[in-house]
Amino acid sequence: MAVSELPEAGTPLETESQAPAPRRGLRYNSPLVQVSLIGLVCFCCPGMFNALSGLGGGGQFDHTTADNANTALYACFAVFGILGGAAHNLLGPRITLLLGSLTYPLYAASFLYYNHRQSQIFPVTAGALLGAGAGLLWAAQGAIMTSYPPPNRRGSYISLFWCLFNLGGVLGGLLPFSFNYNRTDAGSVNDATYIAFMAFMLVGAGLTFLVLPPTKIVRDDGTRATRVTYSSVSTEGWEILKLFTNWTKGLNNVFYWGAQMVGSAGIGYFLDFGFSSRRKRGLIGVAAVAVLGTAIWAGGLANQLTYLDGKFDNPIDFKDSHRYAGPFLLYFSYGLLDAMFQSLIYWIIGALANESQILSRYVGFYKGVQSAGAAVAWQVDTHKTSLMSQLIVNWGLTTISYPLLAVLVFLAVKDEDYSESSVEDGKEMKMAAPSSLH
Repeated sequence: MAVSELPEAGTPLETESQAPAPRRGLRYNSPLVQVSLIGLVCFCCPGMFNALSGLGGGGQFDHTTADNANTALYACFAVFGILGGAAHNLLGPRITLLLGSLTYPLYAASFLYYNHRQSQIFPVTAGALLGAGAGLLWAAQGAIMTSYPPPNRRGSYISLFWCLFNLGGVLGGLLPFSFNYNRTDAGSVNDATYIAFMAFMLVGAGLTFLVLPPTKIVRDDGTRATRVTYSSVSTEGWEILKLFTNWTKGLNNVFYWGAQMVGSAGIGYFLDFGFSSRRKRGLIGVAAVAVLGTAIWAGGLANQLTYLDGKFDNPIDFKDSHRYAGPFLLYFSYGLLDAMFQSLIYWIIGALANESQILSRYVGFYKGVQSAGAAVAWQVDTHKTSLMSQLIVNWGLTTISYPLLAVLVFLAVKDEDYSESSVEDGKEMKMAAPSSLH
């Protein structure tokens, strides 16, 4: 049976006749603090995972084990991404985030083990468990990031989260760079690198205990994020059915994830403040990402034509400035595009509903479908598919997405409604409009 929590005694009610009292200052139960907190969790867990993955092969000289582990990871992510929204609605954000975050240090530990045992069993098993955990973590993260902030500031909060999250990739890229800088061989990273990753990931798991449920979140204008907290297994089941060289690589990671911070901050600010019309901001945001994305993929094609066979007989080191600049700029641009595209997706999802329960399902479904594609991609790499074929398929799929996003923005994003709706006792209730824009 579904459980709904009512506001605590003495809390202002959002009604048509009585506007909620504004609440200023930095508060633990404010959307700003909670979104920042989830950003720090993702800084320590997915952010460090991205830095580890950015080394290529999980930091191993032979990529086969990491490719197989990532295939298991994203295959499970595809399933648990869809189920993650249901888990969040049943367990709440704190437990869901904790269960998900604990799988990240296990994954890093599996490659520390592989450094000594050379057995794929642990890394592949850890990859599968991480896929399940990531599905839980990202569903809870998506629900928090899209439902806690006020509707007219979602873009800014999404960019804040994305900057904190990708700062993990930036600093995580410095770990292998510093721990392996003086090594002369191009083999696997040393044990200290994996131990450092594990330490950060365990800190992230500990931070999940500080996350508050949506009913305890009070915005600056006095409104609450949502009134509905927990669901039932039967309800969630039905709703889901309805949805139907190491140091150089480390340095590259620093700038790749740094580019993500820049891209997310830029698109987030524009989506909140670019024009008075929210729909127009969304459409122009899609157009900007489409133009930039096309230019970046064209640059990728030009670079790909220089080594069609996929053989790297003369790897580029960051000290070779005349050879490093072009590929470095392209890699930086890919990070910029990734953050802009995903921030735009989150902004659009946030515009589809205000309820954390509904948004957690939408985000879970999005991450599930995204991870199904990633699972296929890792196996495509394992089977040595030509790099040119991979680039063309990726470019083509991304290009197809732009008009679909534009149609979604045109049909689903509304201009006039900054108020909240809440589902309670089977009826939709209209909440008072926020008294401020902050």
